Amino acid sequence: MTGSIPRLLGAAGVGAGAAAAGYVGLVTGACPLDLGIGRRVRSLGPQLVDMAAPREVVFDVIAEPYLGRAPKALADKLRVLDRGSDMVLAAHFTPLGGRLGLVAQTVETVRFTRPERVDFRLVRGPVPHVVEAFVLSEQAGGAGTRLAYDGEIGADLWWAGERWCELVARRWEQTVAASLAAVKVEAERQASSVRGRQRQSPDQLPQLPADSPAPADRSRRNLGARWRWAVDLGQARSSKRRRSHVQAKEATWRST
Repeated sequence: MTGSIPRLLGAAGVGAGAAAAGYVGLVTGACPLDLGIGRRVRSLGPQLVDMAAPREVVFDVIAEPYLGRAPKALADKLRVLDRGSDMVLAAHFTPLGGRLGLVAQTVETVRFTRPERVDFRLVRGPVPHVVEAFVLSEQAGGAGTRLAYDGEIGADLWWAGERWCELVARRWEQTVAASLAAVKVEAERQASSVRGRQRQSPDQLPQLPADSPAPADRSRRNLGARWRWAVDLGQARSSKRRRSHVQAKEATWRST
């Protein structure tokens, strides 16, 4: 009997370790669970964000890290694994917090339909099923954009899957909300910068009156006027010197 207690404790320890490892693998997406039985699905969103930026600008802000070069600020959050002309396979990394410093990893396909839609589909992650979409619609005559986010998330094993969906969906929607807030800030910054440059650059140069001489003609006229002034001044000085010389000669002649 006494010999069985250590074995039971050992088995319990192994079981607890396996459960902990399984939980960590499931949470981080390293060991996804996709059984295909008892799947429960719930909605994600909707989330609506109005942005003071044209739709093309908002779309480019979303697409650039995937289709172009990701900024350094996203280096530890996004990695493009494969890239096509309008579709990529990308890994996203989300810190989970806590003392363990766990990071959740999801791998998704991202499809771009310019300029109105971006679709996401989960390939690997903490749940077996996620589909999402960003839908962009023009507002205020094209000067503004409304971004609508929605989707669905699903997990297996009936009630357990339903509970797991609730836990994952809460964090998932928080992460999406933070991403949309960052998109809004950057899109509005770029739109404001463009508007500022447009205000500083006039649409056209000021027109001269029809009878006004061309700039080159005005320059030649000014040069001619300066030359004539110099000649007249030289002539005046020369004339003054001649008068002084004559007056001196006349004074000398009178004194004799």
